[in-house]
Amino acid sequence: MKFPRKTIMQDDEAPVGAESDAPRPEGTGRPVKLKPQSRKASKRGYLDGQMLIAMPSMGDDRFARSVIYVCAHSTEGAMGIVVNQPAPHISFADLLVQLEVIPASELIQLPRGADGVKVLKGGPVDTQRGFVLHSSDFFIENSTLPIDEGICLTATLDILKAIARGEGPQSAVLALGYAGWAPGQLENEIQHNGWLHCAADPELIFGQDTGGKYEKALKKIGIDLGMLSSESGHA
Repeated sequence: MKFPRKTIMQDDEAPVGAESDAPRPEGTGRPVKLKPQSRKASKRGYLDGQMLIAMPSMGDDRFARSVIYVCAHSTEGAMGIVVNQPAPHISFADLLVQLEVIPASELIQLPRGADGVKVLKGGPVDTQRGFVLHSSDFFIENSTLPIDEGICLTATLDILKAIARGEGPQSAVLALGYAGWAPGQLENEIQHNGWLHCAADPELIFGQDTGGKYEKALKKIGIDLGMLSSESGHA
């Protein structure tokens, strides 16, 4: 697994993520380049800091019933992390050992909370790269990207080391990969009933009930899953 030491959105980097071998219908899996100042320059109508909720009409099976936290959205495109798809057959403790953050012999000494960090399938782009969504009580200069009030994104090994020492953020999830959209593509997918959206909250991002996040997100905007059809309109 590749876990870079630079923030994932620095100006001098190549586009976020390498080219993925996975198919990219509707552009939802495409690498994008987003700059830290994109959020600062956000205009009304952009969805950074919001949750996307897949409609039943979603044509891409990889995003069926998915809930995505939008980390950045601007005229340059969008980038988000799927927060309700667990990564199979791997735990946070396993990753700490694989990345040589701690030796296997020290797993039993992990602080309370470290073993509760969920490992997620963050999206189809650059799945060998890790992204930590976390509460804003933890910050690394030049590495942590503030997204919205209370939520940040860090993609360096330093945050994993801090969590392993018991000095990390109060809340965190580790995502492998991300979802990306080229300029205008997310707007187009929303217009064509691909996504609903709602305000984010810590439970939707960090909650332990990963499987229940889809229905919780829908209920947040007053929609009963049993009544939702593929012809539903926008929220």
